[in-house]
This record gives sequence, C-alpha cells and structure tokens, in this order.
Amino acid sequence: MTMSTESFTPLPDHTQLPCEDGTFVKNFQEHPQSILLTDSIRPILDAKHPDGNYCIGQDSGIYWRITDPPQKGAAAPDWFYVPNVPPTLDGQPRRSYVLWQEIIPPQIVIEFVSGNGSEERDKTPWEGKFWIYETVIRPPYYAIYEVQKASVEVYGLTRGRYELIPANERGHFLIPELGVELGIWSGLYGNMDLPWLRWWDTQGNLLLYGHEQAEQQRQRAERLATRLRELGVDPEELAD
Repeated sequence: MTMSTESFTPLPDHTQLPCEDGTFVKNFQEHPQSILLTDSIRPILDAKHPDGNYCIGQDSGIYWRITDPPQKGAAAPDWFYVPNVPPTLDGQPRRSYVLWQEIIPPQIVIEFVSGNGSEERDKTPWEGKFWIYETVIRPPYYAIYEVQKASVEVYGLTRGRYELIPANERGHFLIPELGVELGIWSGLYGNMDLPWLRWWDTQGNLLLYGHEQAEQQRQRAERLATRLRELGVDPEELAD
C-alpha cells in the first residue's frame, strides 16, 4: 500500500513576520516608563535566571494566529516578561515573540492606557485586547496602568478567567512568582514628575534603577566619610 504525502507550508517564524505596524508611540511617557520597569527589575530576573534565559518585550509583537495582513494576528503589549526562553534566536535579536514557535506564554503583560481604558479592557472575541490575553496568550498576570488616574489594575488568571487582584496594605499588587510587588510611585524620573508604575520587593522596598542605585551608594560613602572624620580618621588617607 502506497501512502500519499502532502506538501505543507511551514509556519512563519520571528524573522518572517513584521516587527512593527507603522503606528506612533502614543505619548512621550511610554518609552521612559518601559525603561524604568526593565532597568529596576533586571537584577531580580538575572538572579532568577542565572543562565540568562528570559526575555523582556517593550512595545513588541506577540503573534498568536496567522492572518492577512500578519499584524492582525499579533498583540503588542507595552511591556511583558517571558521566563525560560533564550534572549536571542539563532544568534539574532528577537523581532517578535511567536507563540506557535515558542509555546511558553509571558508571565506578565502590562498595557499603558493612553485613551479612556476601553481598548485595554475590551473583551470582544477575537479582537479585544482583554479577550486575547485572557483566552489565547494567557499570561498569568495582566496589568492595566493609567498614568492619568495614577492607578494600576492587576488581573490574575484563575480557572481560565482573569480576576482582579486586591491590593495589599501598601497599595501594591503581589507577583509571587517573581517575588515583587507592582504599584504606583509618584516622583521625578528623567525630567518628568509623574505617577510612575514601579516594582517593590515583598518587604516594601522600592527596586531602584541605575541612577538611584548610584545616588544611594554616593550617600552611603558620604555618611561613612563623615563618620570616619568624627573618629579622627581622614578618609582620603584610607583611599590612598
């Protein structure tokens, strides 16, 4: 008996799918916000993944179905983190995250609201962001951040549906798998004084970004130098 073979077209990978859709970033706050989230949580992720196998997407596409044009089959969260995947593929930077190629879903997806929030909460089947994240991409956590309202909502996937997670006593939302909390911090970042979305550890300590870490180290060095002078020791001589 002769078995017939049928030709098939392999599914496209990240190098064959568009990595942008030609739209503008909604406002000047979005890119600094993404960088702030990434910079401050990077030490936590490096410790969690000593092999370096994780990736962070910032306004990057997650392909979940094949469509024409291809961009209609992708969601582009403002920020997301995927555990246990290599940061590059075949020695190339990722152009997008392709679910049928990777299998592992993001651990958390974050959307920054620029309008009235209806787009981020849209549950329309096959079209709405909320429906796509809850039903197809299925990150365990989905956060909706509204800078205009100085607020964030965090949803957890429970029995196949997103349920709103209550804030803790600090007004933060625990992400136990990462050992961090997500919440709002009002202050100056760069040259913008705004309510920013930030990370804390589970003891309530703010996770610092690079400039804050350097400033903290400088202040500690100044306090130590002051204490040494009080004890009659010249810190400059110790440095020599």
